[in-house]
Amino acid sequence: MQCQICNDNEATIHLTEISGGERKEMHICESCAAEQGIIVKSQIPINELLSGLLASTPPEDELSGSAETKLQCPRCGLTLEDFRKEAVLGCPYDYEVFEKPLSNLIENVQNGKTVHCGKVPSRAPADAKKQIKLLNLKKQLDEAVKAENYEQAAKLRDQIEKTEKPKQ
Repeated sequence: MQCQICNDNEATIHLTEISGGERKEMHICESCAAEQGIIVKSQIPINELLSGLLASTPPEDELSGSAETKLQCPRCGLTLEDFRKEAVLGCPYDYEVFEKPLSNLIENVQNGKTVHCGKVPSRAPADAKKQIKLLNLKKQLDEAVKAENYEQAAKLRDQIEKTEKPKQ
């Protein structure tokens, strides 16, 4: 795909803006992005990512339960308070030690989602989109039944039946 600004180079940066329910896409090359003042980072260091996550959460929220603040990694000695200050984990074992506070933090920042769902390409065939929608609905149905939320489960069942039914 060619850059939409210069029409010379290959577009390597794909910007999507959703404003007022309207989606706008722009595909540009790196040199045009630089000229436009768009800074592109190919990789975000984990400490920057975690700092950003922590900055968006008040300290007294998910990371400050009374029992949780006393957590300490037996391998590297990192405490939850240290993590809050530095936004850097000390060792791979910290993910297990601080699993609950970290998952609460991530869930809060990601609007309740802790599992990567992926996205469906806009050019995907309708059948593929339908199958993905059905899989997601069935997963939600299973979760609703496990949570004994039968009203939600009934709504999801109806949605599944409506989606599976061929259009006439």
